[in-house]
Amino acid sequence: MLTPTEVAIMFRVDPETVTRWAQAGRLTSIRTLGGHRRHRQAEVLALLADSTQKRGE
Repeated sequence: MLTPTEVAIMFRVDPETVTRWAQAGRLTSIRTLGGHRRHRQAEVLALLADSTQKRGE
């Protein structure tokens, strides 16, 4: 599980952007008991690979 900050570093975006992606349904998130978002690493890596591939086309 990755935090929004960790995901943001991978995509080189602001953590708020990652939160907006989750709210828009682009990236699923799980809420911890404390209410913090966590993202599945496999899904994040797949999205990263897809976005990298699209930039290379």
